[in-house]
Amino acid sequence: MKHHFHVLSFLSVDEQLSMSFCVCAGNSTNTSNQTDGNGSINRPHGVKPRPYVCTVCDKRFITKAYLRCHVKRHTGENYSCTQCGKCFSLQSEMSRHKNIHTAKYKCTECGKCCRSSQHLGHRRSHSGEKQFECSVCSKRFTQAGDLVMHSRIHSEEKLYKCHMCDKAFSQSGDLYKHLRVHTGDKPYKCQMCDKAFSQSAHLNTHMRVHTGDKPNKCSLCNKSFSQSCHLQSHKRHAHSNRRPYHCPYCGKTFKTEDDLKRHVRIHTGAKPYSCRHCSEHFTSHYRLKTHLLKSHNEGTWLTYHICQKNFSQSGVLKTHVRRHEGLKPYVCTNCPKCFCTAADMKSHLLVHSDYKQFCCFLCGECFKS
Repeated sequence: MKHHFHVLSFLSVDEQLSMSFCVCAGNSTNTSNQTDGNGSINRPHGVKPRPYVCTVCDKRFITKAYLRCHVKRHTGENYSCTQCGKCFSLQSEMSRHKNIHTAKYKCTECGKCCRSSQHLGHRRSHSGEKQFECSVCSKRFTQAGDLVMHSRIHSEEKLYKCHMCDKAFSQSGDLYKHLRVHTGDKPYKCQMCDKAFSQSAHLNTHMRVHTGDKPNKCSLCNKSFSQSCHLQSHKRHAHSNRRPYHCPYCGKTFKTEDDLKRHVRIHTGAKPYSCRHCSEHFTSHYRLKTHLLKSHNEGTWLTYHICQKNFSQSGVLKTHVRRHEGLKPYVCTNCPKCFCTAADMKSHLLVHSDYKQFCCFLCGECFKS
């Protein structure tokens, strides 16, 4: 029984409230209610019934207290950390989170602060100890919760079904987030502006717009980013020469799959973005957004206060501001020249290269630009 509680401590709140897990003899099995041929409910290992049902998403719970905790996620009632602004639907979750700031549970190897004593299992990531083994493929894990999640790959069980569409999920939390697509529920509200979000993680990321916090720093230059995905994208575009994605039509190479997809539309003529007000179609979301602003007055223009020029995308506005301010953050690795945009630097790099990408279709002579 002690081992059962150890496993549950690594799972999300929704997982713990709505499920029971059995980890016996190295196997991890979901013990959610199942029906036999007569329609009666089988509850292995004495799993308790779940008579309390959420009227919003139909999730079931063992006790009224668990249901009350869950309902707070729908009503938007939450508790925010006074130090970082992160929000939680349960006060107990926020209290555990605060331990990160107080360094109550601190890893002696790397200094990482954990929420609770159970999470000090993180130390195993330094020792390499993986005591939890999958009985199917023998893959080993440092955390019991990781083994529980991994076991669903083999069972292919997706017990959590959406009652509004055909989608099914292996984790209750994933179903819960998906349901907001149908309901439009956005319970996580920003206290500094009118924006609301369907997930707490999205709110926490948004708060960095107000705080200016950019915790994701590039190790190769001085740039910082509010989101890790923006940092990864920056590294691919600014610091890497790898181009693993090849166009099947012309052979041109790209750094990301998205770049390739946009390029392929030049060959296919595909215009997947359609206007809901008229019959116009566009090759990119950016072109659609510009069309909506110009033709249907839908959306908000971004205006630079000095020259009053309007922009439909924040990235284009930022580039324009840099040109006004004379900022040139992109430095050539082969000479001292600096540039306002990555595209300008990329064009300049051809000076240092023998690569001639532009060829005359009449005589075959190639040129750098």
